[in-house]
Amino acid sequence: MTVRNRVAIVTGGAMGNGKGIAEVLASQGAKVAIFDKSDTLEETVRELSAKGCEVSGFKTDITDRANIDASVAAVIEKYGRIDILVNNAGVMKNLPFLETGMDNLDFHIDINIKGPWNVTQSVIPHMVKNKYGRIVTIASVTGGFVDDGGDMSYAITKSALIGFGRCLAMEFIEDGITSNIICPGYCNTPMVAKEAAEERPEDPSSFLDDLASSLPIGRLGKPQDIGFLASYLASDEAGFITGQTIIIDGGCTLPETNLDY
Repeated sequence: MTVRNRVAIVTGGAMGNGKGIAEVLASQGAKVAIFDKSDTLEETVRELSAKGCEVSGFKTDITDRANIDASVAAVIEKYGRIDILVNNAGVMKNLPFLETGMDNLDFHIDINIKGPWNVTQSVIPHMVKNKYGRIVTIASVTGGFVDDGGDMSYAITKSALIGFGRCLAMEFIEDGITSNIICPGYCNTPMVAKEAAEERPEDPSSFLDDLASSLPIGRLGKPQDIGFLASYLASDEAGFITGQTIIIDGGCTLPETNLDY
């Protein structure tokens, strides 16, 4: 896959699926700029750089448009262009619907919807100028395809990203820009680990084991699994793919029932 020497921004790339995406892109020769406000940003940059990857960290709050614009400008100053954008940063704080206040909904909207909106709006003029771009937006199987309840704010905001990615694909198709959406299922990330601790505080590891065994493939996804798919969609070879929503979930959306025959 040709991403070598391409300049990529990965939001939320300091941990979880974002780190897996940044790692795969960088290992395949892309120059990766991680936008993240996490305290683990510098550690991730050091770790990936020690593997021979070209990775830079930009302390960025994706709810702050001025901060985003400054980080994008810094990437342009450093590399001269932006070829790839992976909108990965996201949050999940689950509550039953009748206990969910507007503060919870606004929190999800600000990061899961307005974040990708603002980052893309800041980046895409540089892609239009160069008549080339690959945008990959990380949504979720939750909301658009499955739900266990209690995920209302997360589900509706992640579902909205499917429409966001498809509209981008159509609007910028004549500018040499593709836009695709990845919908991951359960992966072994800090977000899922947090969910395990909340669901089964006395034994979170047993929750993760049960979760893994519930998937047809028999294991949780790895962040690198998402990374390889994102890297393909970001490659030159994927230039004929746009506006597509791709599920990567170990088969969790396959069963029609939960019955054992």
